[in-house]
Amino acid sequence: MKITYTLTDESPALATYSFLPIAEAFLKHANIQIETSDISLSARILAQFSDILKPEQQVEDALNILGDLVQQPDANLIKTPNISASIPQLKAAIKELQEKGYDIPNFPDEPTNSSEEIVKNKYQKVLGSAVNPVLRAGNSDRRSTQAVKAYAKKNPYKITPFSKDSKSCVSSMQHGDFFDNEKAILITESTLAKIVFVDSQGKSSILKDDLKFEKNEIVDATFMDVGKLTKFYESQITYCKEHNILFSLHLKATMMKVSDPVLFGYAVKVYFKELFEKFGDELEKLGVNVNNGVSELLTKIESSSKKTEILKSYHDILAKSAKISMVNSERGITNLHVPSDVIVDASMPAMLKNGARLWDSNGNECDTNAVIPDKTYATIYEAVLEDVRKHGVLDPTKIGSVSNVGLMAQKAQEYGSHDKTFIAPSDGEFQILDTNNNVLLVHKVHKGDIYRVNEAKYAPVVNWIDLGIERAKITGDKAIFWLDSKRASNKIMIDLVKKRFEEKGENFGDIMILPPKEACLESLRLIREGKNAISITGNVLRDYLTDLFPILELGTSAKMLSVVPMLNGGAMFETGAGGSAPKQVEQLIDENHLRWDSLGEFLALQASLEFYAFKEKNEKAKVLATALDIAIGQWLNNNKAPSRKVGEDDNRTSHFYLAMYFARALTNQSIDLQIAEFFAPIASELETNEVKIQMEFNKAQGHKVNLGGYYKLDYTNANTIMRPSATFNAIIAKIAR
Repeated sequence: MKITYTLTDESPALATYSFLPIAEAFLKHANIQIETSDISLSARILAQFSDILKPEQQVEDALNILGDLVQQPDANLIKTPNISASIPQLKAAIKELQEKGYDIPNFPDEPTNSSEEIVKNKYQKVLGSAVNPVLRAGNSDRRSTQAVKAYAKKNPYKITPFSKDSKSCVSSMQHGDFFDNEKAILITESTLAKIVFVDSQGKSSILKDDLKFEKNEIVDATFMDVGKLTKFYESQITYCKEHNILFSLHLKATMMKVSDPVLFGYAVKVYFKELFEKFGDELEKLGVNVNNGVSELLTKIESSSKKTEILKSYHDILAKSAKISMVNSERGITNLHVPSDVIVDASMPAMLKNGARLWDSNGNECDTNAVIPDKTYATIYEAVLEDVRKHGVLDPTKIGSVSNVGLMAQKAQEYGSHDKTFIAPSDGEFQILDTNNNVLLVHKVHKGDIYRVNEAKYAPVVNWIDLGIERAKITGDKAIFWLDSKRASNKIMIDLVKKRFEEKGENFGDIMILPPKEACLESLRLIREGKNAISITGNVLRDYLTDLFPILELGTSAKMLSVVPMLNGGAMFETGAGGSAPKQVEQLIDENHLRWDSLGEFLALQASLEFYAFKEKNEKAKVLATALDIAIGQWLNNNKAPSRKVGEDDNRTSHFYLAMYFARALTNQSIDLQIAEFFAPIASELETNEVKIQMEFNKAQGHKVNLGGYYKLDYTNANTIMRPSATFNAIIAKIAR
């Protein structure tokens, strides 16, 4: 049995260069080997094209290998956050790899032949949430540890006041969205199914074949009416203009890699309607894809003879239309520039924590209309706004915690819908047919409507219900199933929950079933009383809530313990929900200061060691796990998280302090005297050299650095940058011997 550690992207990847040598050195003393697996965006791209690369450039398909690993009962995987690539990110990575000498093809937006279709299909495997559905072969258990919660209460983040006169709001469609149009069915017998589109002339075409629907799984289908979507966007832009508040679109274009870029594109076309009406032919000739955002438009018009006219129209619209929220005011990057810049589960909690305000083009904080077209989950953010209006901002020194048990195994629900999402080619209807061509579900649509099919297999659903019951029993906390009986698939899910309780002879007791908005309000009520709550949710809410509540409670979502107990007995330990933090990489490149907080990695390693000790009956692993737990507590109590300011302690220094506390905890334990004897001089040497090592780390800062790449780092450059203390490196080398 080994511990597998993923190599990923951006800030977590940089932190790994510093942290992994430390972890490897310490774990060697429990005879534990760490094996790395590169699932970064660049590695995933190269794996798709190894058949055409030079032998020395070929890479293994690590994601496919890990997909097999997580099915094994002894799987022990530590996963750091990776890029869920949008098309602009994918294109940027491709360009960088090509410049590094990798002869890979460009991404074809509109394939013109079968070869380009093959290329696009390969790249589709890399886009969006390509990693998580493969690795999450179990459901999710995310929560704040007692040590982290205690630290947050003792060291709360700075609270931003919320004005009860705030005009900020959350807006979603009242008619025609995914929620309204959803239909669902419980499969009574296993069958092979297909998705068919029948046009208005009766011509039928198969869009997806050989779908394996299992007995008792929930299948739902729905569509977004883009005609109503367009009118919704128009009304919201008008509303923002009339009320002098910011227009701000919030989607999940990375995870929902087929549907949400299209939703994003419609917002771009509506906001800049005059520009597209006047220059539509020119933009089409330039190959502008609105789904990639304003950034692509501004880049492609550089080669246009009409560039000056188009730019004037662009700036005129910004000046006279509703003010738009900005991603970066100084650089003129709007909310509509790149679909991956504003990810709803991160952007909305950040807005709510900031007094429900975002920034305009001058860098001023303004009241904001947070536009989330589909109302399925928008209501949870409405609930938070309602709550703070009524009761004031949440006080992190007093509130309790909301943990989460999330259904996600076997590509559950929307996050498994990518290969079953289609844009209606004309007016007609989408049908799902079983193996005998019986119609299971049907939707009449208009040209351009966005249609998708979701699945939730029975075994993961039962496991998820059982996990929720188990957590409620262990903690004694109030548990809530976030399920809405007005949503077709949720109505079936509610029946399965009730049936499972009957099968287990359980009564609901402190467990409730509430629609998302009511569940959110109830959870807020509980934590305001200092109590804890358990949210038991589907896949998307799992993702949203494990950012929302940690950001409101702790100031960040990167400090969560995230465990995925696999259905087959293994486990994956995810290092928080904080994303891959590209803004932090920018600071590192400019100032050689990385403010990434590795607490998530520390917590994951500690939980992984506990799991290893239990599985392998390895007492040394148990000693290390206990000592690391003590070290993490000391690290928190002494406030050794990275500073945001250059010249002060950063990510690398934080790793040193964890190592020092870890070594001292191993020295002080009395269960394994051999380990204690080995680490006693190590702990003393680290403590004696504390000031010198800290100085070596901090003196390395304050200048630009060259990583040798962004999506594919140069190993030597990154290793040198992330391990600048010769004294600390020498001590780690002693531990590793």
